[in-house]
Amino acid sequence: MQRAIYLDYAATTPVDPQVAETMMGFLGTDGIFGNPASRTHRFGWEAEKAVENARQELAGLINAEPDEVIWASGATESDNLAIKGVANAYADRGRHIVTSTIEHKAVLDSCRYLEGQGYDVTYLKPSIDGVISPDQVSAALRSDTILVSLMHVNNELGTVTDIQAIAEITRERKIPFHVDAAQSAARLTLDMQSIQADLLSLSGHKMYGPKGIGALYVRRNPRTRLEAQIHGGGHERGMRSGTLPTHQIVGMGEAARLVREQFESDLSRICLLSKRLMGRLSLIEQLSVNGKRRHCVPGIINVTIASVESESLIMMLKGNIAISTGSACTSASVKPSHVLMALGVDEEAAHSSLRLSLGRFTTVEEIDYAAEQITGAVDELRSISPTWIEHRNRIEA
Repeated sequence: MQRAIYLDYAATTPVDPQVAETMMGFLGTDGIFGNPASRTHRFGWEAEKAVENARQELAGLINAEPDEVIWASGATESDNLAIKGVANAYADRGRHIVTSTIEHKAVLDSCRYLEGQGYDVTYLKPSIDGVISPDQVSAALRSDTILVSLMHVNNELGTVTDIQAIAEITRERKIPFHVDAAQSAARLTLDMQSIQADLLSLSGHKMYGPKGIGALYVRRNPRTRLEAQIHGGGHERGMRSGTLPTHQIVGMGEAARLVREQFESDLSRICLLSKRLMGRLSLIEQLSVNGKRRHCVPGIINVTIASVESESLIMMLKGNIAISTGSACTSASVKPSHVLMALGVDEEAAHSSLRLSLGRFTTVEEIDYAAEQITGAVDELRSISPTWIEHRNRIEA
């Protein structure tokens, strides 16, 4: 039987074997299992050293100072900490926030929560290409704006926001700028010495590390103020309390090291595989791409296949090819993707859309097999689709 093929790397990545092996050294009585906050014995000292080494590795990936990295349980928590933390800390300066309609739910739901607390949020709409422009951000800023929060790489489309240009605008106005970089850390170079963003969210499981760990970069100079959202011990410079999960932190640190080491080879392979997959899929009649490829990172592809309901297509593949209809965080919802709807895609087309995402362990053979199976499933579904049959009859008439 053909083994299952994983093409859902934007939802999560498998843990790299080197990461898993490293993590095993921090579990059990033979490993470094101590509490990093224990300062009276070597078990704690060794754990603290491992945590700080991992902090250095992650800081190295984004060219930041280690003490600018704050550990969190994932990008969702770091998004919450950045948005709510800034909103609370700068409430005396204003209550206006700028974000977009195509953000991750962790950002959108945090902003909606703040709206209930009396904050005013401007939701920028993307171009038909799926891009938020610096000019849009500049036009939305007000005298009482205290935060701009935008993702770097969109998790459903793969489109890239020009965060460097936006950061220059917000820096000039002295407005904190938060970037959700969960999808970009393993796909694009992040240099916080040249990118003037103030806050940056990162996720371990989007970069071949473990789930349940992430980080928030908090710029030290000029200092960005944050009000803690979790209290109890004053860990992480008072910004995020809680016993640090040493094994997960070490895993994320090792994952960051491997991203740096393998960045060029990973990018080159994924770029070639993406082109190969698009070449195969483009042979499907009436297939359109959501988010123009010239604005997208390689490895995340979102397509609409006319007259084919995406859920039916996924069911026909019987779980043997892992693809999705959008963000994993909203997959329980039967509503169409909020990202596609924001682009102006109609509801019917949104229900006919698929996201395919590739990564470090994707192979040519998997790409070819997946394209073959998807094409076959499309043909079978269209053979019983009244709208497709009507379309074919019109063409042949």
